Amino acid sequence: MKNYAMEFFGTFFLVLTIGLSGDPLTVGCVLMTMIYIGGHISGAHYNPAVSLAFWLRGRKTAAEVGGYMIAQLLGAIVAAQLVYWFAGSYFTVTAAAVFAKALTAEILFTLVLCFVILNLATTKRMEGNNIYGLAIGLTVTGAAYVVGDVSGAALNPAVGIGPMLVDVLLNNGNWTHLPLYTIGPFAGGALSVVLFKYFNPED
Repeated sequence: MKNYAMEFFGTFFLVLTIGLSGDPLTVGCVLMTMIYIGGHISGAHYNPAVSLAFWLRGRKTAAEVGGYMIAQLLGAIVAAQLVYWFAGSYFTVTAAAVFAKALTAEILFTLVLCFVILNLATTKRMEGNNIYGLAIGLTVTGAAYVVGDVSGAALNPAVGIGPMLVDVLLNNGNWTHLPLYTIGPFAGGALSVVLFKYFNPED
């Protein structure tokens, strides 16, 4: 339960920061601190696509991943509601580009994010490193600057779906971007494992 509570906690603050600030550097810094806080407890995924990658990598069971994803989504939902309380408006991650371009951006940069995490957190050669939180935070920051105007740079189904669900239920929003923020990040997470195993066959 501590693992699930930490996944809720970290995802909550990640989504709260995105909703209230949206500044890529701020989001990256908060994610970095949440990773250092929770890395030794739950692994600090805070992202269903990362949890999927860990399962495909063989580092989490299906049951654990299911619990992680539920906790992450709940954290995102509660954070989205609190954003409304603070700011007086609902928010969702949206894409400016056409679906094919936005989807490609979500796949590619979620792949990079998960590939960074798998290399820093699951390889013997990188055991005990202290850079994992900084590297992951900077990856998210960089991705937001590069494709934020293309896909919204969610790279995380919880970030995409949680606020969207709140908007749909409480603000008559729509599910337009649901395929983008499910297919894209999950595909990127799965492909990252293929890439990881190619470059790290001994692990």
